[in-house]
Amino acid sequence: MDKLEILKTFIGKEFSGSPSPFMRWLNPTVISAEEGHLEFQYTVRQEWLNPMGNLHGGVTAAIFDDIIGATMFSLNENNFIVTVNNSIDYFSTAKENETIIAETKIIKRGKQFVNAECEIWNSDKTRLIARGTSNLFKINN
Repeated sequence: MDKLEILKTFIGKEFSGSPSPFMRWLNPTVISAEEGHLEFQYTVRQEWLNPMGNLHGGVTAAIFDDIIGATMFSLNENNFIVTVNNSIDYFSTAKENETIIAETKIIKRGKQFVNAECEIWNSDKTRLIARGTSNLFKINN
């Protein structure tokens, strides 16, 4: 079974089968999985908050980086794809126990580089929390 098919088996479930210990800690639920496009749902936990009681920007960035990494696995390439940089704009926040949705898409898929986008929304996608892009580099396994 290829990596995308594995992701699809978790639609509607927590992604407990992730090879990433960090992603298992973030504990997303897979909403949708297509080649180059993922949608994961998260519940904001107390340990993710800043001193003001809002979702910490570093956790937002970690979700962003982690789901984009999973998006690279959905491409089923023979290369390992690593992050070169992330650029994230923050627009809003989330509170403890709030559900948030992270959605990715591939902007450009080249021979050596991939550019991807991620948006993080509140549960009904009426409030954009963060949006950004990532450049990634393909390396041989």
